[in-house]
Amino acid sequence: MDTDARADAGAARPDRTPDPRRWKALWVTLATGFMSLLDVTIVAVALPSMQRDLGASPSAVQWVVSGYALTFALVLVPAGRLGDAMGRRRIFLCALAGFVLCSAGAGAAPTVTWLVVARLAQGACAGCLAPQNSALIQQMFRGAERGRAFGLFGATVGVSSAVGPVAGGLILALAHGAQGWRWIFYVNVPVGAAALLLGVRLLPRLAPGRREPLDLPGVALLGAGVLSLMLPLVFAGTGGVRRMWWLFPVGAALLACFARWEKRVADRDRRPLLDPRLLTCTRGYAAGASLGALYFVGFSGVWLVFALFFQDGLGYTPLRSGLAVTPFAIGSAAAAVVAGRLVERLGRVLTVCGLVTVVVALGATALILRSAPPDVVAWLAAPALFVGGLGSGCVISPNVTMTLRDVPVRMAGAAGGALQTGQRLGGAVGTAALPGFFYMVLAGTGRNYRTAVALAVASALVALLASLAVALHDWHHHRPDPPDRPSRHSPRHRAPAPRS
Repeated sequence: MDTDARADAGAARPDRTPDPRRWKALWVTLATGFMSLLDVTIVAVALPSMQRDLGASPSAVQWVVSGYALTFALVLVPAGRLGDAMGRRRIFLCALAGFVLCSAGAGAAPTVTWLVVARLAQGACAGCLAPQNSALIQQMFRGAERGRAFGLFGATVGVSSAVGPVAGGLILALAHGAQGWRWIFYVNVPVGAAALLLGVRLLPRLAPGRREPLDLPGVALLGAGVLSLMLPLVFAGTGGVRRMWWLFPVGAALLACFARWEKRVADRDRRPLLDPRLLTCTRGYAAGASLGALYFVGFSGVWLVFALFFQDGLGYTPLRSGLAVTPFAIGSAAAAVVAGRLVERLGRVLTVCGLVTVVVALGATALILRSAPPDVVAWLAAPALFVGGLGSGCVISPNVTMTLRDVPVRMAGAAGGALQTGQRLGGAVGTAALPGFFYMVLAGTGRNYRTAVALAVASALVALLASLAVALHDWHHHRPDPPDRPSRHSPRHRAPAPRS
């Protein structure tokens, strides 16, 4: 048995018994995942006060949000591959220590340049943490327990994205004074330090995979491709798409070169950065990655549209605006935990039902925001948002489980990083396109906020319907066969697993 086979066989414990500390270790990884994902959105509500206190220009302070998202996405796949090769525990603890130090540096920043540099480094550390989370779940859990663990992971992803504005508004409300925004970063320090100490004690010490040189040409091609696609999007608010549109075809060409290079490396029986056979030979991975990217186009963009409507259109405070969409987060958290227990039994039909629920609920929300009286619109939209959250909880965590469940454990970090890279790209598209469409409708209707928000939310349904089409196709392709027909998943019908 070669080194990789031994790594897969020993992914639980050498005696094949589960690690008794696995659930405690999971909570450590979930806490750090929540913290790092929360920092994608929590900072947005504090940008005006940062700009005033640091005397920064709007374009400079935009890097505080955009820079974090950019470096986060850039390092996901290489960090996942490093975790596979060097040990996920080691990369996780080093990245967490870096995240805590960068958070302290951002909070203490005397100038906007210092703050932007700290945020770029913080985003890179967060991007190193993210793929280790999903890989550690695959490493520590098996069978139905893995579905439950991914259910909690999915709840973390969904809730962190939704409650960022609420948490930011609450911190600003509690931290009075001109420098209150600094506590948005300082709060990470005690939480991260506690997670670091617990991680040292609880995370499993398992042998890393086979040591091989990192695929540096693959890193360069993938990084340049992702950077080219994301730069125009992260600066969309200041005309980035219009000025840098030419980077889109450049990015597509670089990613095509990356795919060709990775195939060449794999054909030579060397270890690529991202094995192309994950997409061609691993059941459910290509569909799940596509579904996740499309879903995050609509899922990520609507939160900015809601914030613009409630704060600019109705005059809500940042905290009140965040509380208005909290029902979605509550429904998402509750459903994700339950969905994690059901995914092994129901499979892809669970995400199909979840997507249908999200589409119907957001469609109803758009109608309510368009027609309900302004003084009660948030209350009337709350039930629809809660139902939409229930549907979302049946999409994110089950999709992660089904996308990664047939991935060899030795590839878990790179596969999880690629999955989240797609989600980050989808989120970047959504957060650029939907607010841009909102402002376009606003200008064309004489600043009619109700029409603008309704049409922007309705436009998010296009991406959600596309993800539903992918889910339906995957469900049809992998549904159980009738008893009188040979199973499509029998050995003679199943594609070979990726080679080591």
